[in-house]
Amino acid sequence: MTQRRVVQDFEVILESEEQGGYHIYCPILKGCHSYGDTREEALKNIKEAIELWLESAQELGIKVPEREVVSVQTR
Repeated sequence: MTQRRVVQDFEVILESEEQGGYHIYCPILKGCHSYGDTREEALKNIKEAIELWLESAQELGIKVPEREVVSVQTR
C-alpha cells in the first residue's frame, strides 16, 4: 500500500550572521534550527531539519503545535 504524503507550509526566520552565513529556524517547532553559508543552503538545510523534526515527533507521539495567522494594522 502506498503511503500518502502531506505537504505542509512552515514559517521560517532567516537571520544573517556577523561572521557570514545564515542562522535559520522554524519558531513553531521548538528546537528546529539550522545554518547555511548562503540563503539557498540555509533554506535547504531547514527543510531537512523540519522533515526530521516531524518524523521524530510522529515516532514520539508529539503533536505539531497549531498555527494561526493574525493580521495587524499599523500606522
